[in-house]
Amino acid sequence: MAALRSLFCGGKSSVSVFLQRSFHRSGPAALQVTVRDALNQAMDEEIERDERVFLLGEEVAQYDGAYKISRGLWKKYGDKRVMDTPITEMGFAGIAVGAAMAGLRPICEFMTFNFSMQAIDQVINSAAKTHYMSGGLVSVPIVFRGPNGASAGVAAQHSQCFAAWYGHCPGLKVVSPWNAEDAKGLLKASIRDDNPVVFLENELMYGVPFELSEEVQSKDFVVPIGKAKIERPGSQITLVSHSRSVGHCLEAASVLEKEGIDCEVINMRTIRPMDTETIEASVVKTNHLVTVEGGWPQFGVGAEICANIMEGPAFNYLDAPVVRVTGTDVPMPYAKILEENCVPQVKDIIFAVKKTLNVL
Repeated sequence: MAALRSLFCGGKSSVSVFLQRSFHRSGPAALQVTVRDALNQAMDEEIERDERVFLLGEEVAQYDGAYKISRGLWKKYGDKRVMDTPITEMGFAGIAVGAAMAGLRPICEFMTFNFSMQAIDQVINSAAKTHYMSGGLVSVPIVFRGPNGASAGVAAQHSQCFAAWYGHCPGLKVVSPWNAEDAKGLLKASIRDDNPVVFLENELMYGVPFELSEEVQSKDFVVPIGKAKIERPGSQITLVSHSRSVGHCLEAASVLEKEGIDCEVINMRTIRPMDTETIEASVVKTNHLVTVEGGWPQFGVGAEICANIMEGPAFNYLDAPVVRVTGTDVPMPYAKILEENCVPQVKDIIFAVKKTLNVL
């Protein structure tokens, strides 16, 4: 299975090529780093920094990880810090939660978050609720990480986005990085956090390189959990997204700019706690909002953003209803052409923006 999955790690989509050409912020000491290597650096630095940190999961040690995220870590740190587990998510997730309760800081890798469904009782009932149920006496500093959302050609059971699933649960923090800076800074912050963190990566982003500044390359660099980032300032409409869809929004904004439409693009970075303030401030400025996500529409991340805007002060600044761009409300088909039509594309974002601005 891991060998098959690794086939999907090196390909470059048109969006990834576009990102490499258009959204690298070069600096005097900038370095091109893939999302995969940024995650590897974050774990390497944190395992070295804190003796309580360790990684466990299927094939993370001797095989270097199904997606090579943990490449070289077993050889560097040995069996006590990087541990291969049997194929039993409920089992090794439970071991990780118990280790966290006992004072360690485990990084629990799921080969895909679809497999976390086998361990969801450990994630929700054990990890998320223990601090509350113990009256604050027991912390569970654990990171559950792995690829999330649609990949390519892996059909219905391996293509789900769990942002809304886990974002629904009090006691968890839920993080969804887009680029290499997000990946490194947010993973380091998640490992250092005293709460359970669900860290949702994207398989199709692993091989995409981004330029990292000298500041981001520092071992002291972290991205604060719960704070969104404005990736592109704009004045006419706000696009809010997370994970791979941020790149689609940036590409759509570039296309729309040529037509005289100025889009502001917000990278959520964190699903829970959601940075509603940054979104509200943007809507107050632009008076229009489109949300973009790869997950299903019903009870999704975009639906939560819509509710927050409706219930808050920014509602009075809207000049049009909020529009959601989401995955299609069906199990993911296997056929490539159907799969492409079930995942938000740049053209869908452009259509939604024009619909919101009434310029179709």
